[in-house]
Amino acid sequence: MSRNAQATRERILDAAEQLFAKHGFDGVTVRQIMSKAGADVALAYYHFKSKRDLFDAVLLRRAQTLNELRFAALEAVEQRHPNDPPSIEEIIEAFTRPMLEALAENPDEWRDYMALIAQINNSPEWGGKLMTRYFDPLVKRFLDALRLALPDCREEDLYWSYHFLSGALTLTFAETGRIDNLSGGLCLSSDMAAANARMPQFIAAGFRALCGKPSEST
Repeated sequence: MSRNAQATRERILDAAEQLFAKHGFDGVTVRQIMSKAGADVALAYYHFKSKRDLFDAVLLRRAQTLNELRFAALEAVEQRHPNDPPSIEEIIEAFTRPMLEALAENPDEWRDYMALIAQINNSPEWGGKLMTRYFDPLVKRFLDALRLALPDCREEDLYWSYHFLSGALTLTFAETGRIDNLSGGLCLSSDMAAANARMPQFIAAGFRALCGKPSEST
């Protein structure tokens, strides 16, 4: 693919990501996407077979980057603990920090994608199938690490704990402004650094509560 063709493809993906995040898959036409990208509609079908193919490409583009960052974060944590499992907080932080840091450091690049993930994860039509396709290998790797850290945890409690983690994370991605209003401006839904500083400890406490392991501070 030529440099110009690659640049056009990226513009199409950027435009599609923004519009899908705002309006959902069904609320956007290919013509609207191409208008935003400043490209002819025919080029959409040159680069992508269909609107669904374009949607999948939008998801895959950043999913690969996020998965690589989180795999690397978990491996780094495990290397610091060659003889015993990492703490639950360390494992959770390796899962959440790369995503929250990406949003905090490059909000213009990541905000639409994270909002799209939040939307998909809360959709009965899309959530199970698409999240399975793009994120299950990573999630299963983290669940294996958590099994070692929580050897007495029942399988159903482990999966429910992850379910609640996923909900907390995607609600944070959505940046709805709810916490802004509720706190009278004391907290901001866009403050990913604040979320990153608190989420691992909060989620780890939930895993311990369900899985029966006392806090490591006691």
